[in-house]
Amino acid sequence: MSTYYSSPSPLTAGLRCACPRCGRGKLFHGYLTVNERCSVCNLNLARQDSGDGPAVFLIFILGFLVVPVALWVSMTVDWPLWLHAIVWSIVVLGLALGMLRPAKAYVVALQYRHRRNELEDPDE
Repeated sequence: MSTYYSSPSPLTAGLRCACPRCGRGKLFHGYLTVNERCSVCNLNLARQDSGDGPAVFLIFILGFLVVPVALWVSMTVDWPLWLHAIVWSIVVLGLALGMLRPAKAYVVALQYRHRRNELEDPDE
């Protein structure tokens, strides 16, 4: 028996780190480990593989956002070089760790949206 689920948008599922099919089940157990199955709709999440895509996208996005700010700060404030290294390392690391989980969830949700027939179980 097939059940219809109103799939959330990939952005909503990504930001909530929720199942891409029902939007209610948790996508992760642990920090970045995808659950085997959704606890609500029983979607096989083990087939979802985002690879290194989210990390690569974050490198580009954070470089685009942080480097101009770091350059502006270095021209405005007279900090020693070691302080810049510490401050910007913490900023980039914090942003990357904070954004990696939603970015991975977003990529998984996009994969589900565009490759749904390949990723769902045939008996569901």
